[in-house]
Amino acid sequence: MEGIIDLHTYIMFYVVAIVVFVFVAIGLTVHEFYYRNGNLVDRMVTAKVVHCTWLELVWTVAPLFILISIAIPSFALLYAMEEKFVPDLTIKAVGHQWYWEYEYNLSVVNSDDHVNEASTQFDAYMLADSDLQKGDYRLLETDRTVLLPVRKHIRLLTTSADVIHSWALPAAGVKMDAIPGRLNQVNLYFNRQGLFYGQCSELCGVNHGFMPISVKVLPYERFNAWVGQWS
Repeated sequence: MEGIIDLHTYIMFYVVAIVVFVFVAIGLTVHEFYYRNGNLVDRMVTAKVVHCTWLELVWTVAPLFILISIAIPSFALLYAMEEKFVPDLTIKAVGHQWYWEYEYNLSVVNSDDHVNEASTQFDAYMLADSDLQKGDYRLLETDRTVLLPVRKHIRLLTTSADVIHSWALPAAGVKMDAIPGRLNQVNLYFNRQGLFYGQCSELCGVNHGFMPISVKVLPYERFNAWVGQWS
């Protein structure tokens, strides 16, 4: 998500420069061809800017360089977003009308260095207004929060049990459709701790707007302690 924001800021520099240039050019044109001479036809015939080879070359080549300067970081970001890696943790999000079901399945190393397979599953429903505490966010809080470790590569698998849903977490730059009979994959990586919110971003039915996502990112030690409670 930081890369997406940086690319947006980078492109906005060119957008502002182009807008300013276009409005200045329009203003100069109106001034030259209208205000300085009432005879519009004669002024256009005698004006030096009616046909200028070097100017036409500039406004053909300049946009080419602008597009190249935008394309290079865009391709780099697209490659980084689709980069494949060996995940430290894989979780599965299953969309239902209208709640999310989460499944964890991972290997846990205990005190004697023995590897055990640990798994858990829970449903996350939106909290009703009557259950909200002071400081909670209406329509975003859930009764169960997804816990994830910080600075770990996470693979999220999405699917659906009924209609098409979409697991979206803006803070992580993630939006992945959950389609019945299909398993989609998206990468997650958090470089800081915190509580992040999202919502289903697909029109999945009458209660579409009441299908929130809450993710809490913890230090790896606290996440391991939580995993140790599964058994």
